Formats: sequence, C-alpha cells, structure tokens
Amino acid sequence: MIPYGRQDIDDADVACVVEVLQGDLLTTGPMVDRFEEALADCTGGVPLVAVSSGTAALHTAYAAAGISVGDEVITPPITFVATQAALMHLGATPVFADVAPDTALIDSAAVEAAITPRTTAIVAVDYAGHPADMDALRAIADRHKLLLIEDAAHSLGSTYKGRPVGSLADITTFSFFPTKNITTGEGGAVATPHTDILSRARRFSRQGLVREPAEFVITTEGPWHQEVHSIGLNYRLSDIHSALGLSQLRSLLKFKERRAEVKEIYDRALAEIAGVSIPVQGHDVDPMWHLYPLRVPAEVRQDMFMSLRDGGIGVQVNYLPAYRHPALEGLARPEDFPASEDFYAREISLPLHTCLTSDDVTSVVREVSAALAASQAGRL
Repeated sequence: MIPYGRQDIDDADVACVVEVLQGDLLTTGPMVDRFEEALADCTGGVPLVAVSSGTAALHTAYAAAGISVGDEVITPPITFVATQAALMHLGATPVFADVAPDTALIDSAAVEAAITPRTTAIVAVDYAGHPADMDALRAIADRHKLLLIEDAAHSLGSTYKGRPVGSLADITTFSFFPTKNITTGEGGAVATPHTDILSRARRFSRQGLVREPAEFVITTEGPWHQEVHSIGLNYRLSDIHSALGLSQLRSLLKFKERRAEVKEIYDRALAEIAGVSIPVQGHDVDPMWHLYPLRVPAEVRQDMFMSLRDGGIGVQVNYLPAYRHPALEGLARPEDFPASEDFYAREISLPLHTCLTSDDVTSVVREVSAALAASQAGRL
C-alpha cells in the first residue's frame, strides 16, 4: 500500500532524539525553547508556544483569545472537526460559512453574511496547505472588531503575498502530526504577535500555573510555591518531541520542493482527463502542499476509492463537512452549504508526501487513470 501521508525521518532526526534521551531532561526543557525559536524563523519572527498536538493548539488559542460560553465563531465546514470541537469545549458555538467551490477555503462573502452580534472571531482553515484569502478576512475582522484566527495545520511553510503563514492572523495554530509538513510525532504550536495572548496561551498550556512571585496572590508560602489563577491544562510539548521537530525544520524547504514536484506530476497527468478537477493555486500564494485533493464525479467517487485501495493506493477523503458529525447535529443544514457539499461529494486525496518515489507516483497516476477510465465506461 502506498500511504496517502507519511513521516520522513532520517538519521539526523534520530540522532537529535537520541541525544535528548541520553541527557538529563525528557519533558519540557531547553529543547522546547530552541524549537520555539526555530519555528519563529518560519513565521517571520512571530513568537510561538509549542504544545502537545494540533488540537491542543486550537484549544489553547481559543482559550487565550478569551472565547467562552455564548460566543459565536465563524468556521468553514471543510476541515477536521477539531477546529469546531475545541470551541465547543469552551462553550462557544461554531457558526459555518460556506467555502469557495474550487479551493474549499472559507468564502469571505459567506463570512460577512454569517456575522451576528455574538460573533467574536473568524477561523480560516488553510485546506491542503493553500492559505485562505487572509487580506479579505482581515478587512472583515477589522471592520467588525473580531479576532482573526488561522488554522494552519496544513500550511507551515506556505506564503501568502510573500508573507509567511504565522504572520497573517491574530493567532495561528499549527500541527506536527506525522502526516503534516514536519513532524514531532505528536505536537502543535500557537503563534501570535500579541504579547498578552501569547502569555495566556503559554500559561493555559502549562496547567495555568503562576510561578512569578510578583504575580502571587498567596504571599505567605515558601520558595516552592506556585499557584493557579485560571484553570489550564497540561498541553506541554516534551524535549524529545522538540528535538525531532528542530531537526525536521532543517528539511522544511526540501520537503516543500518535493511536495511541489509530486503535485506538478499529478497535475500534468490528470489535468486533461474529462470529469475531474485538479487542485488550483492562487496567483498570490506559494503553498506547502499538504494534500492533493482531486475531485471526481460524485457518482463514482466511492467506487473509485475502493478500487484504488484494492490496487494498493492509499487514498483518503478530506473531510466530512463538520456539521454532519452527530456531535454537531442541529448546528447547520447541509442544504445551506452547496459548495461544501459538492466538494465533499467529489473529493479524493491522492498520496502526497516526501517519501514517494518516482515509481510510486507513476503507480498512483496509472491506477487513478485506470479507475477513472473504468468509471467513465461504467465498469466499476
């Protein structure tokens, strides 16, 4: 099976992790600081807090933004459900805005129409690694005095109008799951230029612990003392994970180049096939391609999926519109989101990662072309 996503680990990555394992500190220590500093080089200098997963990054970001019970936050339906789930854990309500039909990125006109007096933030999701239209969303957010949050789980290494992802929103979240653009095994990060939000994010992800004596409310204890002013969670990233991430960052540009090469091969091979749509790229963005979301006729998508899996091609579908999950039932009506529904019905993600060989890519193209031809002939 050729997997649709896979980590790319080399001997240098292993050596960095082993060095930490042979040292004195395994959990949050100096390697976390080094990883955060290196990540900031990728965000145009915007500082970050490293956390234990992409979901933890979203939860931390929302909490640090002050999102709470009764707030409404506008999100796209085409995303992994963590985008909405972390909001709901804080008592906020996700409100859906449809996506652009060609990119599955949140549509700015739909965002504007979804704003109510209870709206506190807009969340843009950089689907497949392609940044959303951040300038248009920034204008809407500023006009309505809303926070702009970028779920960049797919897009570390991407740029928008020459600016790196991480520098475009009030808060940006990243994921370092094994299939992402770099990996720490499990991990994530929250980036923000706002020092108050950064401070709250760091504290929330460290159990809410206050260790600075000048901030203590309780002043009668000894030098061991630490206290909690607001409840947080243990979302710390370890030195082990951070060592891997620090090493992986050295390969970020190489990874980006290889992902772009694979996408270009797919594009050339599939662009002229009737009935399919290849991923589009805006003229003002330079994506770090995380997915290759091919769109095929809806009536054959499931049969194609099964045929490709049977042929050893690890395709996937990304994603079920979030409002369709039973846990979110009643938040939206599918018929109100025609672009999201159509995109989901037709989308099938081809393998895209840096460990694909030329033979692998050739095999994927051959199997996809055969499955498409068979479907068009009615043989699947």
